[in-house]
Amino acid sequence: MKFLSIQSSVAYGHVGNSAAMFPLQRLGHEVWPVFTVVFSNHTGYGSWRGPLLPPDDVRDIVTGIEERGALGQVDAVLSGYLGGEGIVDVVVDAVQRVKAANPDATYTCDPVMGNAKSGCFVADSIPPLIRERVIPHADIITPNQFELGFLTRTDPDSLESTLASVDLAREMGPRTVLVTSVERPDRPEGTIEMLAVDEAGAWLVQTPFLPFKANGSGDVTSALFTAHYRSTGSAAQALAATTSSVFDLLTNTLTSGERELQLVESQEAYAHPRMQFEVQQVR
Repeated sequence: MKFLSIQSSVAYGHVGNSAAMFPLQRLGHEVWPVFTVVFSNHTGYGSWRGPLLPPDDVRDIVTGIEERGALGQVDAVLSGYLGGEGIVDVVVDAVQRVKAANPDATYTCDPVMGNAKSGCFVADSIPPLIRERVIPHADIITPNQFELGFLTRTDPDSLESTLASVDLAREMGPRTVLVTSVERPDRPEGTIEMLAVDEAGAWLVQTPFLPFKANGSGDVTSALFTAHYRSTGSAAQALAATTSSVFDLLTNTLTSGERELQLVESQEAYAHPRMQFEVQQVR
């Protein structure tokens, strides 16, 4: 498959396209990266260098690919963190152009806004833009539980309320939703879950909770789930493979003692997922 991935780039570490590209390539997929920023490192360090690319420059890159007659070859568009209204417009325009050239192409939006512990960490203008202007164009979305709640104006906590929130999200346009962190109060201590829902049903997987912050892990998760889902057509299989790969990536990173994802060192986890976690159908 061929992916058009409109995301950030960092020289040091792995977030955005610098996280999503290699796992997809290790699975044998072609990735055409369109960078929205070119930074020395991710902003979690508190300081960084490099340019935030003007939206018109980002749009020009997509136009250049279009001029090669290549947009019709794109199977999936990916986007992650969206830093402003201009980039939102560029992404939506790119999705529309790709789908005009290839109606079978899909768009996966990772609606990066915040999390339950930190709250919303993007500019106040961004979440409404994502909800109102981006989500309706998406086929797959990959929010965490906090972001799902914002998108649907709900407060999901239990499995039942999270499923209800997913149903509301699917009414907004996306047919497939991956909730990347489900923290329900009745789950076993020391665990965390992911939930995948499409028209065929809903599936839940539970893993041990790893107590550290891993910048870029959501970008890897979104990319891998899209690849496996598009390859198999099964949300359950995509959830199982993605969970296995990402858990091993996070375990390797935690064991290494390094702050940045051990992305290259974990490449066998993408190519040959161990499938060590049971996926349970919950609807």
